[in-house]
Amino acid sequence: MRHLLASISTIIALSLPALASATVWNIDPDHSSVGFKVRHLMVSNVRGSFDKQSGVVDINDKDITKSKVNVTIDTASINTNVQKRDEHLRGADFFDVAKYPTMTFVSKKIVRTGKDKLQVTGDLTLHGITKEVVLDVEGPTGASKDLYGNLRSGAVASTKINRKDFGLVWNKALETGGVAVGEEITINLEIEMIKGK
Repeated sequence: MRHLLASISTIIALSLPALASATVWNIDPDHSSVGFKVRHLMVSNVRGSFDKQSGVVDINDKDITKSKVNVTIDTASINTNVQKRDEHLRGADFFDVAKYPTMTFVSKKIVRTGKDKLQVTGDLTLHGITKEVVLDVEGPTGASKDLYGNLRSGAVASTKINRKDFGLVWNKALETGGVAVGEEITINLEIEMIKGK
């Protein structure tokens, strides 16, 4: 029994430094944005955003590659500044927000690619389909105190996905050739985080 207790104590003692090295940062939705752009009529890009998001970033203070990211985005918050288009995008032809109210990203692997540069691989779940995507990340920045004494940090991330991979297949052929909506979506994230207490 004494040996068992000693072993348990050793395991706990060895685990404490690893637990202590992780810092929880909460994404600040008021100072963060999720933007996207897609080709329209083969002649220009339409830009939009998702205006509601939340998430947690567990930053490993000793090894950034052991950090974790978990983000949830409200699909109904899509905003392209055109009401009729936004209603179409919320409907069954595209995001079907009544059935799929959120999309999520959960990291699986983080690799350092340069000074203040990372590649974050994770599972993106959108429209009921989960696919692996890779985010190119700049940051996180060093921490700064806001006016209320909270520590804040930021990061910028980008990726590209094919919307058809996630079951978003609606389109219309053009008389002049091509289609109304491009398949490739460029996603850009501007993230500001507040250190948890």
